[in-house]
Amino acid sequence: MNFFKTPPLLKFFYPDLIWDQKQEGGKQIYLTFDDGPIPKITPYVLDVLAEYQAKATFFCVGDNIERHPEVYQQVLDAGHRTGNHTFNHLNGWKTDNEHYLQNIMYCRQSQERYTNDIGKPLFRPPYGKITRSQIKILKNEYHIVMWDILSGDYNPRFAAEKCLNKCIRHTVPGTIIIFHDSRKAAKNLKFVLPRYLDHFAQAGFQFSAL
Repeated sequence: MNFFKTPPLLKFFYPDLIWDQKQEGGKQIYLTFDDGPIPKITPYVLDVLAEYQAKATFFCVGDNIERHPEVYQQVLDAGHRTGNHTFNHLNGWKTDNEHYLQNIMYCRQSQERYTNDIGKPLFRPPYGKITRSQIKILKNEYHIVMWDILSGDYNPRFAAEKCLNKCIRHTVPGTIIIFHDSRKAAKNLKFVLPRYLDHFAQAGFQFSAL
């Protein structure tokens, strides 16, 4: 899905997925980061978030947790929430259910070595690609979290200024926005994230974990 704002029709057809957090008079934005933890990049994100007293949710790839446990621990120590992003960043549309569910469990096992998260665990399908049968199986055990805004930070064809302007334009109270703490996204992320946070902090918004 290479559009910035998730169409209302898509939210209507997939009501079991979490796309945003509707609010009555609130001014909350829900920051999420996919594909980490990655050395240098995830710690950079943590430093920027700390400047704005912002909390976020990190959807982590299990293999990256195994490779970089010290970075994963930094995320937890900073008081952020983590979610499951499969062990190998699998595309649900191209993966049979048995393999997909097993891969999710491997990621969960990696996470549980470091924390027993309170409440129902979070899951985000890589690429946003998940089948209806996979949703049916997973929805009772996980909150399946999608997004209201896809920042496009990972796409080298998107200029950083375009990413920032689109993100600001489409953000509303209760928005779930997705960034990526990955090497591919680093250039755009380092331009967009601090400016996005500064803009909405000045507008009186708070940044919360899911």
